[in-house]
Amino acid sequence: MNAPKILLWSICLLAAMGGCASKPTAIYQWEGYQANLDSYFRGDKVGLEAQAQLMEADLKKIKAAGSAVPPGYSAHLALLYGQQGYMDKFAAYLNEEKSRFPESSKFVDFLSRNFKK
Repeated sequence: MNAPKILLWSICLLAAMGGCASKPTAIYQWEGYQANLDSYFRGDKVGLEAQAQLMEADLKKIKAAGSAVPPGYSAHLALLYGQQGYMDKFAAYLNEEKSRFPESSKFVDFLSRNFKK
C-alpha cells in the first residue's frame, strides 16, 4: 500500500472511532447536594432552614429536568426539616426516600423511630 492510502484509512478509522464515543450520562442529578452535605457535617454557618431551602430549590431543578433524585437526598431533607420541628415534612420526605429506594426501608424506619429533635 502506498502512503496516501494508509493515511486515508487511518483518518477514516480515527473518524469512526471518534464518532462512536459519547459522553456518559449520569444516573442521578446531584445539583448542590454534595456541597450541602459537606456544609451540614462541617457545621458551617449555613443554617438548617437555608440548607433546606437550597435543597428544595435543587429538587425543583432536578424534577424539572426529568432527572432522578440521588439516594439519600430526600432522607437528608427530612432530617433538616425534622431538626427544625416540621415533623409532617420529616415524615413525608422519609416516605419519599423509601418509595424511591425500597432497599433503604430498614434504615429509613430506623431514622424515623430514633429521631430526636
